[in-house]
Amino acid sequence: MNYDNKAKIMQRAFELIRDGIKNRSSMFHTLTMSTLHNKEIYSRVMVLRDFNASKRFLRFHSDYRSQKVQAIKDNPITSLIGYDPESKTQIRMVGTSEVNYKNKNSEKAWEESQAISKKCYSVKDGSSHLIDNPESYDFHMKDVNLEDGYKNFSTIVFTFSSLEFLYLQRSGHRRCKFEWDKRGGIKSYWLIP
Repeated sequence: MNYDNKAKIMQRAFELIRDGIKNRSSMFHTLTMSTLHNKEIYSRVMVLRDFNASKRFLRFHSDYRSQKVQAIKDNPITSLIGYDPESKTQIRMVGTSEVNYKNKNSEKAWEESQAISKKCYSVKDGSSHLIDNPESYDFHMKDVNLEDGYKNFSTIVFTFSSLEFLYLQRSGHRRCKFEWDKRGGIKSYWLIP
C-alpha cells in the first residue's frame, strides 16, 4: 500500500469501512459515535450496518427511545472514529446524522435484520432509563413477539463531510484529511501526524 498517495489512502479508508459491515472481527465493525446533547458530549459504540462510499453515508440502528436519537434530532452534527491496532489505522469522520423512524428506510432495514437484533428493540421502556431491578428486564426469545419491536426501531444515517486517515509506521506516520463541499467537490490535505 502506498501511503504517500492520497487517492490510495481514500481507497484504503473505504475498503476498511466496507469490510466493517460484515466482518465482525474488524475494528471498523463497531465505531464510536459522538453527539452533543444538553451541552455535553456523549460517545457510544455503534455497530456499522451499511456504507455507501459515493454518497458518503454510514448506517446504524438504534432504539428510537434512546438519548442519542433525541440528541441527533436536537443537533445533527456528529463525529465517528475507529482505530484498528493491527493495521495501525485510525479513521475519523465529521458530518451530520439523520434519524429514520417508521419510514421506508427504517422498514427496509428492519426487514433485513436478524431475529437476535430485533430482540433488542422489544425491551420495555428503552435504553438508559433508571431501573431498580435489572432482572425484571431479562427475557427470552420465546417470550417476545419480535415484530413488536419495530415500533421502537430507527436507523441513523451519518453523512460525512470530512474524513481523516492516520496510519502509524516506524519510518514516518501518514495523516491525510479529505473534505467535501455541499456540491460534492473534494479537497485533500496532508497533516502533521
